[in-house]
Amino acid sequence: MRFLRRSVLAMAGVFLVMPVYAETPWKTVRVDATSLPAIIVPETRRPAPGGMPHALIAPGARPGDIGAAWYAGRSKRYAHGILGDAIEASILRVATRDGRYLKLTLPEIEVFEDRYPRLADLDGDGTTEIITIRSSVTHGASVTVYGVQDNKLVFRATTGFIGRANRWLNIAGIAPYRGGKGQEIAYVQTPHIGGTLFFYAYEGGKLVKVAESKGFSNHQIGSTEMRLSATVDIDGDGVPELALPSADRRTLRISGFQNKQLTERGSASLPSGIDKAIGVVGRGSSARFVVGLENGLVFEINR
Repeated sequence: MRFLRRSVLAMAGVFLVMPVYAETPWKTVRVDATSLPAIIVPETRRPAPGGMPHALIAPGARPGDIGAAWYAGRSKRYAHGILGDAIEASILRVATRDGRYLKLTLPEIEVFEDRYPRLADLDGDGTTEIITIRSSVTHGASVTVYGVQDNKLVFRATTGFIGRANRWLNIAGIAPYRGGKGQEIAYVQTPHIGGTLFFYAYEGGKLVKVAESKGFSNHQIGSTEMRLSATVDIDGDGVPELALPSADRRTLRISGFQNKQLTERGSASLPSGIDKAIGVVGRGSSARFVVGLENGLVFEINR
């Protein structure tokens, strides 16, 4: 069984709210999980240096100017513990392709509430952006983008903090969801208390909201598993869709852009909440998802 990684692709579009359950439900089939990893999708990122619990190294894609990025700088200044402990990162480290090591340290009122940065060329200009979950101890989380300039890590753009302490978000995917040369950042804001799915594009040096829809979650509170989502082209048109759980994690919802409008492409109800990384087998009309549930069962979801 071959699990495809999330694609890193791109697009441009209009801010629209997604209609709910626009297509007929997909089928669910219980599968024998004895041959599958317990976490469904094996984690291939290596542990990050520096003693941060659960931190991983994000490898850079080729071509690209950044070879790897990771978090460091253990801090207990934000006692939220959304990922299972009260230790968060205060430092972003980057290794460039030409052998330089760069470092950015957050102010005392902020942390990276995250396990690993994401590396992607968001605007298609040939240079890599570093996408992080940066949290304020008083105003909650944000998606914040950094880049390399003049041998330094510099701030590029942010969605802005949610506005209240102990409010978090989890990145669901980075891909050309709208079919353009750039890539959109998809994330779920407040995934534990009625999450909203947002899509942001990086345009003109800013993060611009292009779509949103309510009723999602991609994380179980206290868990280190952040991969409750999957990106794959389900119809063979070259534009990827995003699959992630409903707010109660008992329905897999598949979302995608059609004519620059975010729509629901399918859904599948499940007997228990999704709590493991979502696997993908195949693509196009043969694409199917593999989901592991809290009750220990595993299901394959297809047309």
